Amino acid sequence: MAYTSYERVRAALEHREPDRIPFDMGATAVSGINRHAYVALRRHLGMPETEIGIFDLVTQLAAVDDDMVERLGIDVRAVKPDPPSKRGLATDVVRDGDYDAVTDEWGVKWKMPVDGGHYFDMYDAPLKHASTPIDLEQVSWPDFQDETRYAAIKQKVDSCVHAQKRACVLDRDYGGIWETALWTCGFEKFFLDMAVNEQFVHALMEKITALKMQFWQKAIAAAGDNILIVSEADDLAAQNSLFCSPRMYKQMVHPYHKKLFGFIKKQAEAQTGSRVYLFYHTCGAVKPLIPLLIEEGVDILNPVQVNAQDMDTRTLKREFGHDITFWGGGVDTQRVLPFGTPSQVRDEVKRRIDDLAPGGGFVFAAVHNVQSDVPPENFMAMWETLREFGEY
Repeated sequence: MAYTSYERVRAALEHREPDRIPFDMGATAVSGINRHAYVALRRHLGMPETEIGIFDLVTQLAAVDDDMVERLGIDVRAVKPDPPSKRGLATDVVRDGDYDAVTDEWGVKWKMPVDGGHYFDMYDAPLKHASTPIDLEQVSWPDFQDETRYAAIKQKVDSCVHAQKRACVLDRDYGGIWETALWTCGFEKFFLDMAVNEQFVHALMEKITALKMQFWQKAIAAAGDNILIVSEADDLAAQNSLFCSPRMYKQMVHPYHKKLFGFIKKQAEAQTGSRVYLFYHTCGAVKPLIPLLIEEGVDILNPVQVNAQDMDTRTLKREFGHDITFWGGGVDTQRVLPFGTPSQVRDEVKRRIDDLAPGGGFVFAAVHNVQSDVPPENFMAMWETLREFGEY
């Protein structure tokens, strides 16, 4: 049977084996390619030089061009909201000494070195002095009622599904609920608040959840009836442990995830009349929280960070493969893809395919974004191995 990209992705999400494993590069802000690596890849493939669009400013991801989508047989595209008509706290990128600096619409400030910079790092948080629910009433929050954000969504979704016959991911507005709290307060402050200032934590999490529900209600309504995948993201874990205990997660994060994810799926499935899949990103050693994520309504876990503690691909597939689709984890992006040989890349990709592909429930992507130090030869070794061994 010949599959379109859309049919291939849907089959994988339904835990069926299509003709081959679906491939994603660039459909989300956590499965893309850095602009420097993208330029090198185009040159390596002898493709025309083009003006590189930026898909995500902070991470400096390239917007993957249509000719690259065709060249690599990419099965998934992104549908992002547009910027609002009123920018609020957001600024343009400006030169600040040896750095390029920018403030986003939540008031978080970011900098990237002018020379040799690969992505922006946050350096200032707007809520660093906030400590009470009353403080939150003085904040200038993003306006998610602004219709400009949503005006082009339906056209983008319909073009992807009908004209290109590809699946699309309806993308989030920002980080996840917990990630947004951490970014706006600063990591150290918010982690301390979780231990000693629970009233403030719950007030902020409730506020962010309400704003996200405003966004998703508008975005889903704008998208029409072709929604298949919606995207949310936090980071819940580091390389070797969770960022907080499971008890603290269940008390202070889990209820808000459950509320938001349930709202998203109810809205989307009422509109489409069919199942809509929730894509959720978290790096790190997240295995202890996977049962809670499934309870919250997560259908797709991105990524499998294969070199984090207890994130063995074969074990995860055996324990959770009936309940969740694994998106990413096709090749380690910390060591193997940037620093390995093409032969080592091939061995790694084949191993991950052997572990994650049987029975469907797997969309191939690198563990995380392809960074600027990845040689194009290694990228193509990854891709060629997927084409060779990714058929069912």
